[in-house]
Amino acid sequence: MERSKGVNIKNLTKIYLSHSKNSEFRAVSDISVDIQAGEFVTLLGPSGCGKTTTLRMIAGFEIPTSGDIYLGGDKINDLTPDKRDTAMVFQSYALFPHLNIYDNIAYGLKLKKMNKETIKEKVSNIIDLVGLKGMENRSPNQLSGGQQQRVALARALVMEPGVLLFDESLSNLDAKLRVYMRTEIRKIQRKTGITAVYVTHDQSEAMSLSDRIIIMKDGIIEQVGSPEEIYGKPKTKFVAEFIGNVNFIKGKIVKLEGDKAIVKVLDNEFKIDYSGEKKESDEVDIVLRPEAIELCKSGILEGVVVSSTFMGSYQDYVVDVNGDLINIEVTNPKEKEQFEEGDKVKLNFNLETLHIV
Repeated sequence: MERSKGVNIKNLTKIYLSHSKNSEFRAVSDISVDIQAGEFVTLLGPSGCGKTTTLRMIAGFEIPTSGDIYLGGDKINDLTPDKRDTAMVFQSYALFPHLNIYDNIAYGLKLKKMNKETIKEKVSNIIDLVGLKGMENRSPNQLSGGQQQRVALARALVMEPGVLLFDESLSNLDAKLRVYMRTEIRKIQRKTGITAVYVTHDQSEAMSLSDRIIIMKDGIIEQVGSPEEIYGKPKTKFVAEFIGNVNFIKGKIVKLEGDKAIVKVLDNEFKIDYSGEKKESDEVDIVLRPEAIELCKSGILEGVVVSSTFMGSYQDYVVDVNGDLINIEVTNPKEKEQFEEGDKVKLNFNLETLHIV
């Protein structure tokens, strides 16, 4: 989609006053981020972190207290939602129950007073793209939740917006259908090349959809990066905990050597990549992901199995290592040696999987 545009957010803040105007709530606090044209970016965080407020300010449904929003290089702060080159796919679908699928999708084009032939061509192309061919004359109540979501997506896409906005758009679907629909959304986004900004609190959704993820907490941005960066190199404990399962192990920096730190962890010394601000003898938190650890008879650390639970695709172990409880996920457990509660075991892992936050 050649009309795709980038979004630039500069020092954006949104403050809500209480009814009595005696107190205020800072929903978004001085955030800045650049989204490239054609990029799929997800705003991810817990409820109340400011992600939906940010999306609504981009759409024009909320007015910033301060800061600026640029779309394709043009400042859009003062434009009403209908004047912005954006389209929103809502959580509730917001389909017109009295219109069939074709007319639901064509609604915005008719408001623009396009001629019938142009509307027919555009709607037909979008219906093919989202896989609704043959359903044009059905009403929304004759469709499944996934099909209704496709209609909502088609209605937004047919307007050929510069940016497509998603507000928790899959949260009303069951788990299996959500996985299917996020695959379809990503496929359609790549095919059209449209810029997409997606809001969710679901980490797996963000990981599977995004070129980049913006992690938010308490109205600020904690980290921006690719799914691989967010997962493998979290900048804060909050980010590490919010994305996937994690072990935090206490360590102390023994020596700094360029971009490496020699850290004492559980009576062992490891050389780990580090470019932070901590100094020698400072205590640090080490991130070690459960799936990065291998249990065996000989290894780096020694411990005792506290619990062993079969979880289907993996075996979940908790191992006591010098008083620290380490969670371990061993994939394909039937193909690996099994350990029971009370067994002495060794823990092996690639030092590159260790990360200091």
